[in-house]
Amino acid sequence: MKAMTVKNIFVHATLIFGLMIVSGCASAQLIRPTAIWPDNRGQHIQAHGGGIIKLDDTYYWFGEDRARDNERGRRYVSCYSSKDLAHWTFRNQVLKLADPENFGRGWVLERPKVFFNAKTKKFVMYMHIDGPLPGQNGGYGLARVGVATCDTVDGDYQYLKSFRPLGQESRDIGQFIDDDGSAYLIFESRPTKGFFIAKLSDDYLNVEKEVSFIKAPLEGGAVVHYDGLYYVVASKMTGWAANPNVYATAKSLEGPWSEFRDIAPPETKTYGSQSTMLIKVVGTKTNTVIFMGDIWKPSTQWDSRYLWMPLEIGDGKLRLPEPREWTLNIKTGEAVIQK
Repeated sequence: MKAMTVKNIFVHATLIFGLMIVSGCASAQLIRPTAIWPDNRGQHIQAHGGGIIKLDDTYYWFGEDRARDNERGRRYVSCYSSKDLAHWTFRNQVLKLADPENFGRGWVLERPKVFFNAKTKKFVMYMHIDGPLPGQNGGYGLARVGVATCDTVDGDYQYLKSFRPLGQESRDIGQFIDDDGSAYLIFESRPTKGFFIAKLSDDYLNVEKEVSFIKAPLEGGAVVHYDGLYYVVASKMTGWAANPNVYATAKSLEGPWSEFRDIAPPETKTYGSQSTMLIKVVGTKTNTVIFMGDIWKPSTQWDSRYLWMPLEIGDGKLRLPEPREWTLNIKTGEAVIQK
C-alpha cells in the first residue's frame, strides 16, 4: 500500500469535506422564525412584504429593502436567491426608485412581487404605489399598482407605469401562480370593502379580468392550491399592528368561498405577524405549504422580522402552528418542527 504524503492527506480530506457539504445541501435545513435572518454577507435579509418565484431549482425572494443606509427619497427592492429556502444569497438591489411620476413627498412602494413571463421572457414586477393625493397632508390616497420589468431575474428593473387595476383602488397586493402557470394579482380595494383576485394579461403588463371578488374587509391576501382546494389567507386592516389572520377555501378561484376562520388562536394575533405569501414546496415524498409572514417594526423597519412556518393544511382546514425552529428538506418536501 502506498504511503500517503501530507499533500495526499490534504487532498483526501478536502474531497471528503466537499462531499459532506454537497450531502448537507440535500439534507434538511433549519429555519428560525422571528430571528435575525442573515444572508451570505451576514446581514439581515431586507425583503419585507415580499414574494418568491422559483426558476429551475432556485428560489428568488424579492421584497422591500428598508436598510438604514438607503438614500432618503428613494424606494428600494432587493433580490436574494436560495436552493433550500433557508440559506439566502444577496443578488442585487433590483430597484432603486426615485419618485417616478411626481407623486410627491410621502410616496411609498410596498409589497413587490415578481412574475416571469414565459412568452416574452421578461420578468415583471408589481408593487403597491401609494401616498397622499394632491391637497392631502398624508395618508394613502393614490392606491395604485406600479409595474417594472427586466430581462434578467436579478438585474436592474425599469419602471414602466402605474394604474388602478380594474379601475379600482389597490393597496396591499399579493401574487399567485397556479399549477398550470397562470398568473394572478391579488389586491385590496377599500371602497368595495373586499379584495380581488385578477388574472394578468398575456404579457403580464396589465390586469386582464376579475376572477373573484371576496367581499371581506381584508388585506395581505395570499393563495395556494393544495389537494384540489384553493386556500386564501388574509389579514385584517389594523395598520402596522398585528391581528388574527383568517382563511377561506373554494373549489375554484372563482368561488364561492367559504366563511373565514382563524389560522391561529385569535389572542396570538398570528404570533405578531401579517401574511404576505403561501409557498408550496413539491417534494418527492410530500408537499409542504409554508406561511410567509412579516413581523413589522414600524419605528425600526430595517429590523422587521420574518415568520415562516409549515402549515397544517388539508381537507378544507388550515392551521398555523406556534413559531418554533423547524427543518425543511427541499428535495423530499418534508418539514419537521423542533420540539
